[in-house]
Amino acid sequence: MVTQWIVLGHVISHNGIEVDKAKTDLIVNLPPPTSVKVIMSCLGHADFYRRFIKDFSKIAKPLTNLLAKDVPFNFSNACHVAFIKLKEALTSAPVLQLPIWGDAFELMCGASDYAVGVVLGQCVETPCHILCESHSE
Repeated sequence: MVTQWIVLGHVISHNGIEVDKAKTDLIVNLPPPTSVKVIMSCLGHADFYRRFIKDFSKIAKPLTNLLAKDVPFNFSNACHVAFIKLKEALTSAPVLQLPIWGDAFELMCGASDYAVGVVLGQCVETPCHILCESHSE
């Protein structure tokens, strides 16, 4: 009676197992940052996944430069390109892909004064990849 089911961020249906598009659409549809505070938030969320993204620091450099003290906020073309590259890295394989059921899983948790987050991943080969994530504030 159920035509599809969502389990661990994946849609299971007669088509097989696919990544839940709603998870990636949230990141894909993020508008470019409009302030230092928004950049801090974006980089804070993305930083949790830095070990999954090759050359994360190099990609994010134009954005992190805006966080320096007494630097005027100028979201340049280099910043826009960096933002797009980070969004692509966070929504594509090998960062986000299907699980390999016979291999070990890794559960990574993080918390702050106002939020808790968890990521289920696998490190079968380098780089590791994310199976699903969740957070609440």
